[in-house]
Amino acid sequence: MINMTDVYKTYANGVTALNGIDINIEQGEFVYVVGPSGAGKSTFIRLIYREVKPTNGTIIINDTDLSTLKEKKVPFLRRDVGVIFQDFKLLPKLSVYENIAFALEVIEESPRNIRKRVMDVLELVGLKNKARFIPDELSGGEQQRVSIARAIVNQPKIVIADEPTGNLDPETSWGIMRVFEEINTRGTTIIMATHSKEIVNTVKKRVVAIEDGLIARDEHRGEYGYEA
Repeated sequence: MINMTDVYKTYANGVTALNGIDINIEQGEFVYVVGPSGAGKSTFIRLIYREVKPTNGTIIINDTDLSTLKEKKVPFLRRDVGVIFQDFKLLPKLSVYENIAFALEVIEESPRNIRKRVMDVLELVGLKNKARFIPDELSGGEQQRVSIARAIVNQPKIVIADEPTGNLDPETSWGIMRVFEEINTRGTTIIMATHSKEIVNTVKKRVVAIEDGLIARDEHRGEYGYEA
């Protein structure tokens, strides 16, 4: 599913974010990526959806070698990798329905399939009654649910979430976590970068801790292990 071998990433400004990462993540796993600020977490997840390329090393996603993947093929990779951001990144003038449908329109899915799949994911995230709302009419938690729905409407094998509860209150965060758990039970691999010690230590999953660009710890059903 995801395999990194001796992966390094040095940016143009000379900062080395990753210093030789080796990891294997299987289909259907739920993995927290934790560690101090600046440890390399964001670079780690950005490599998976080819937002950045490794300086050295090999990254294999679903049998595709990202280090040799041509730029024109990157959109095809991302059909199998849904991404959820802390700041939602919704299109402000489009309705909830239109924001989610857009992900299917760009791949020329049929209108009939678009409607069915959009309504299915809206039901999954509990927003079927908000399909015609625009983002500004929603709470932060509801906007994050729309972001999740948009990320999974393509039925990706992998979902990457970068601090998805970082701007949300505790009650809303737990609701978002229940959505992620439901998605994971359906066979989707979840990789979540987070600073939330409470979530990691309560919803026990695999924990990959990154420190100084290296994997300092990799534990199934582990704990956060850092001051949040």
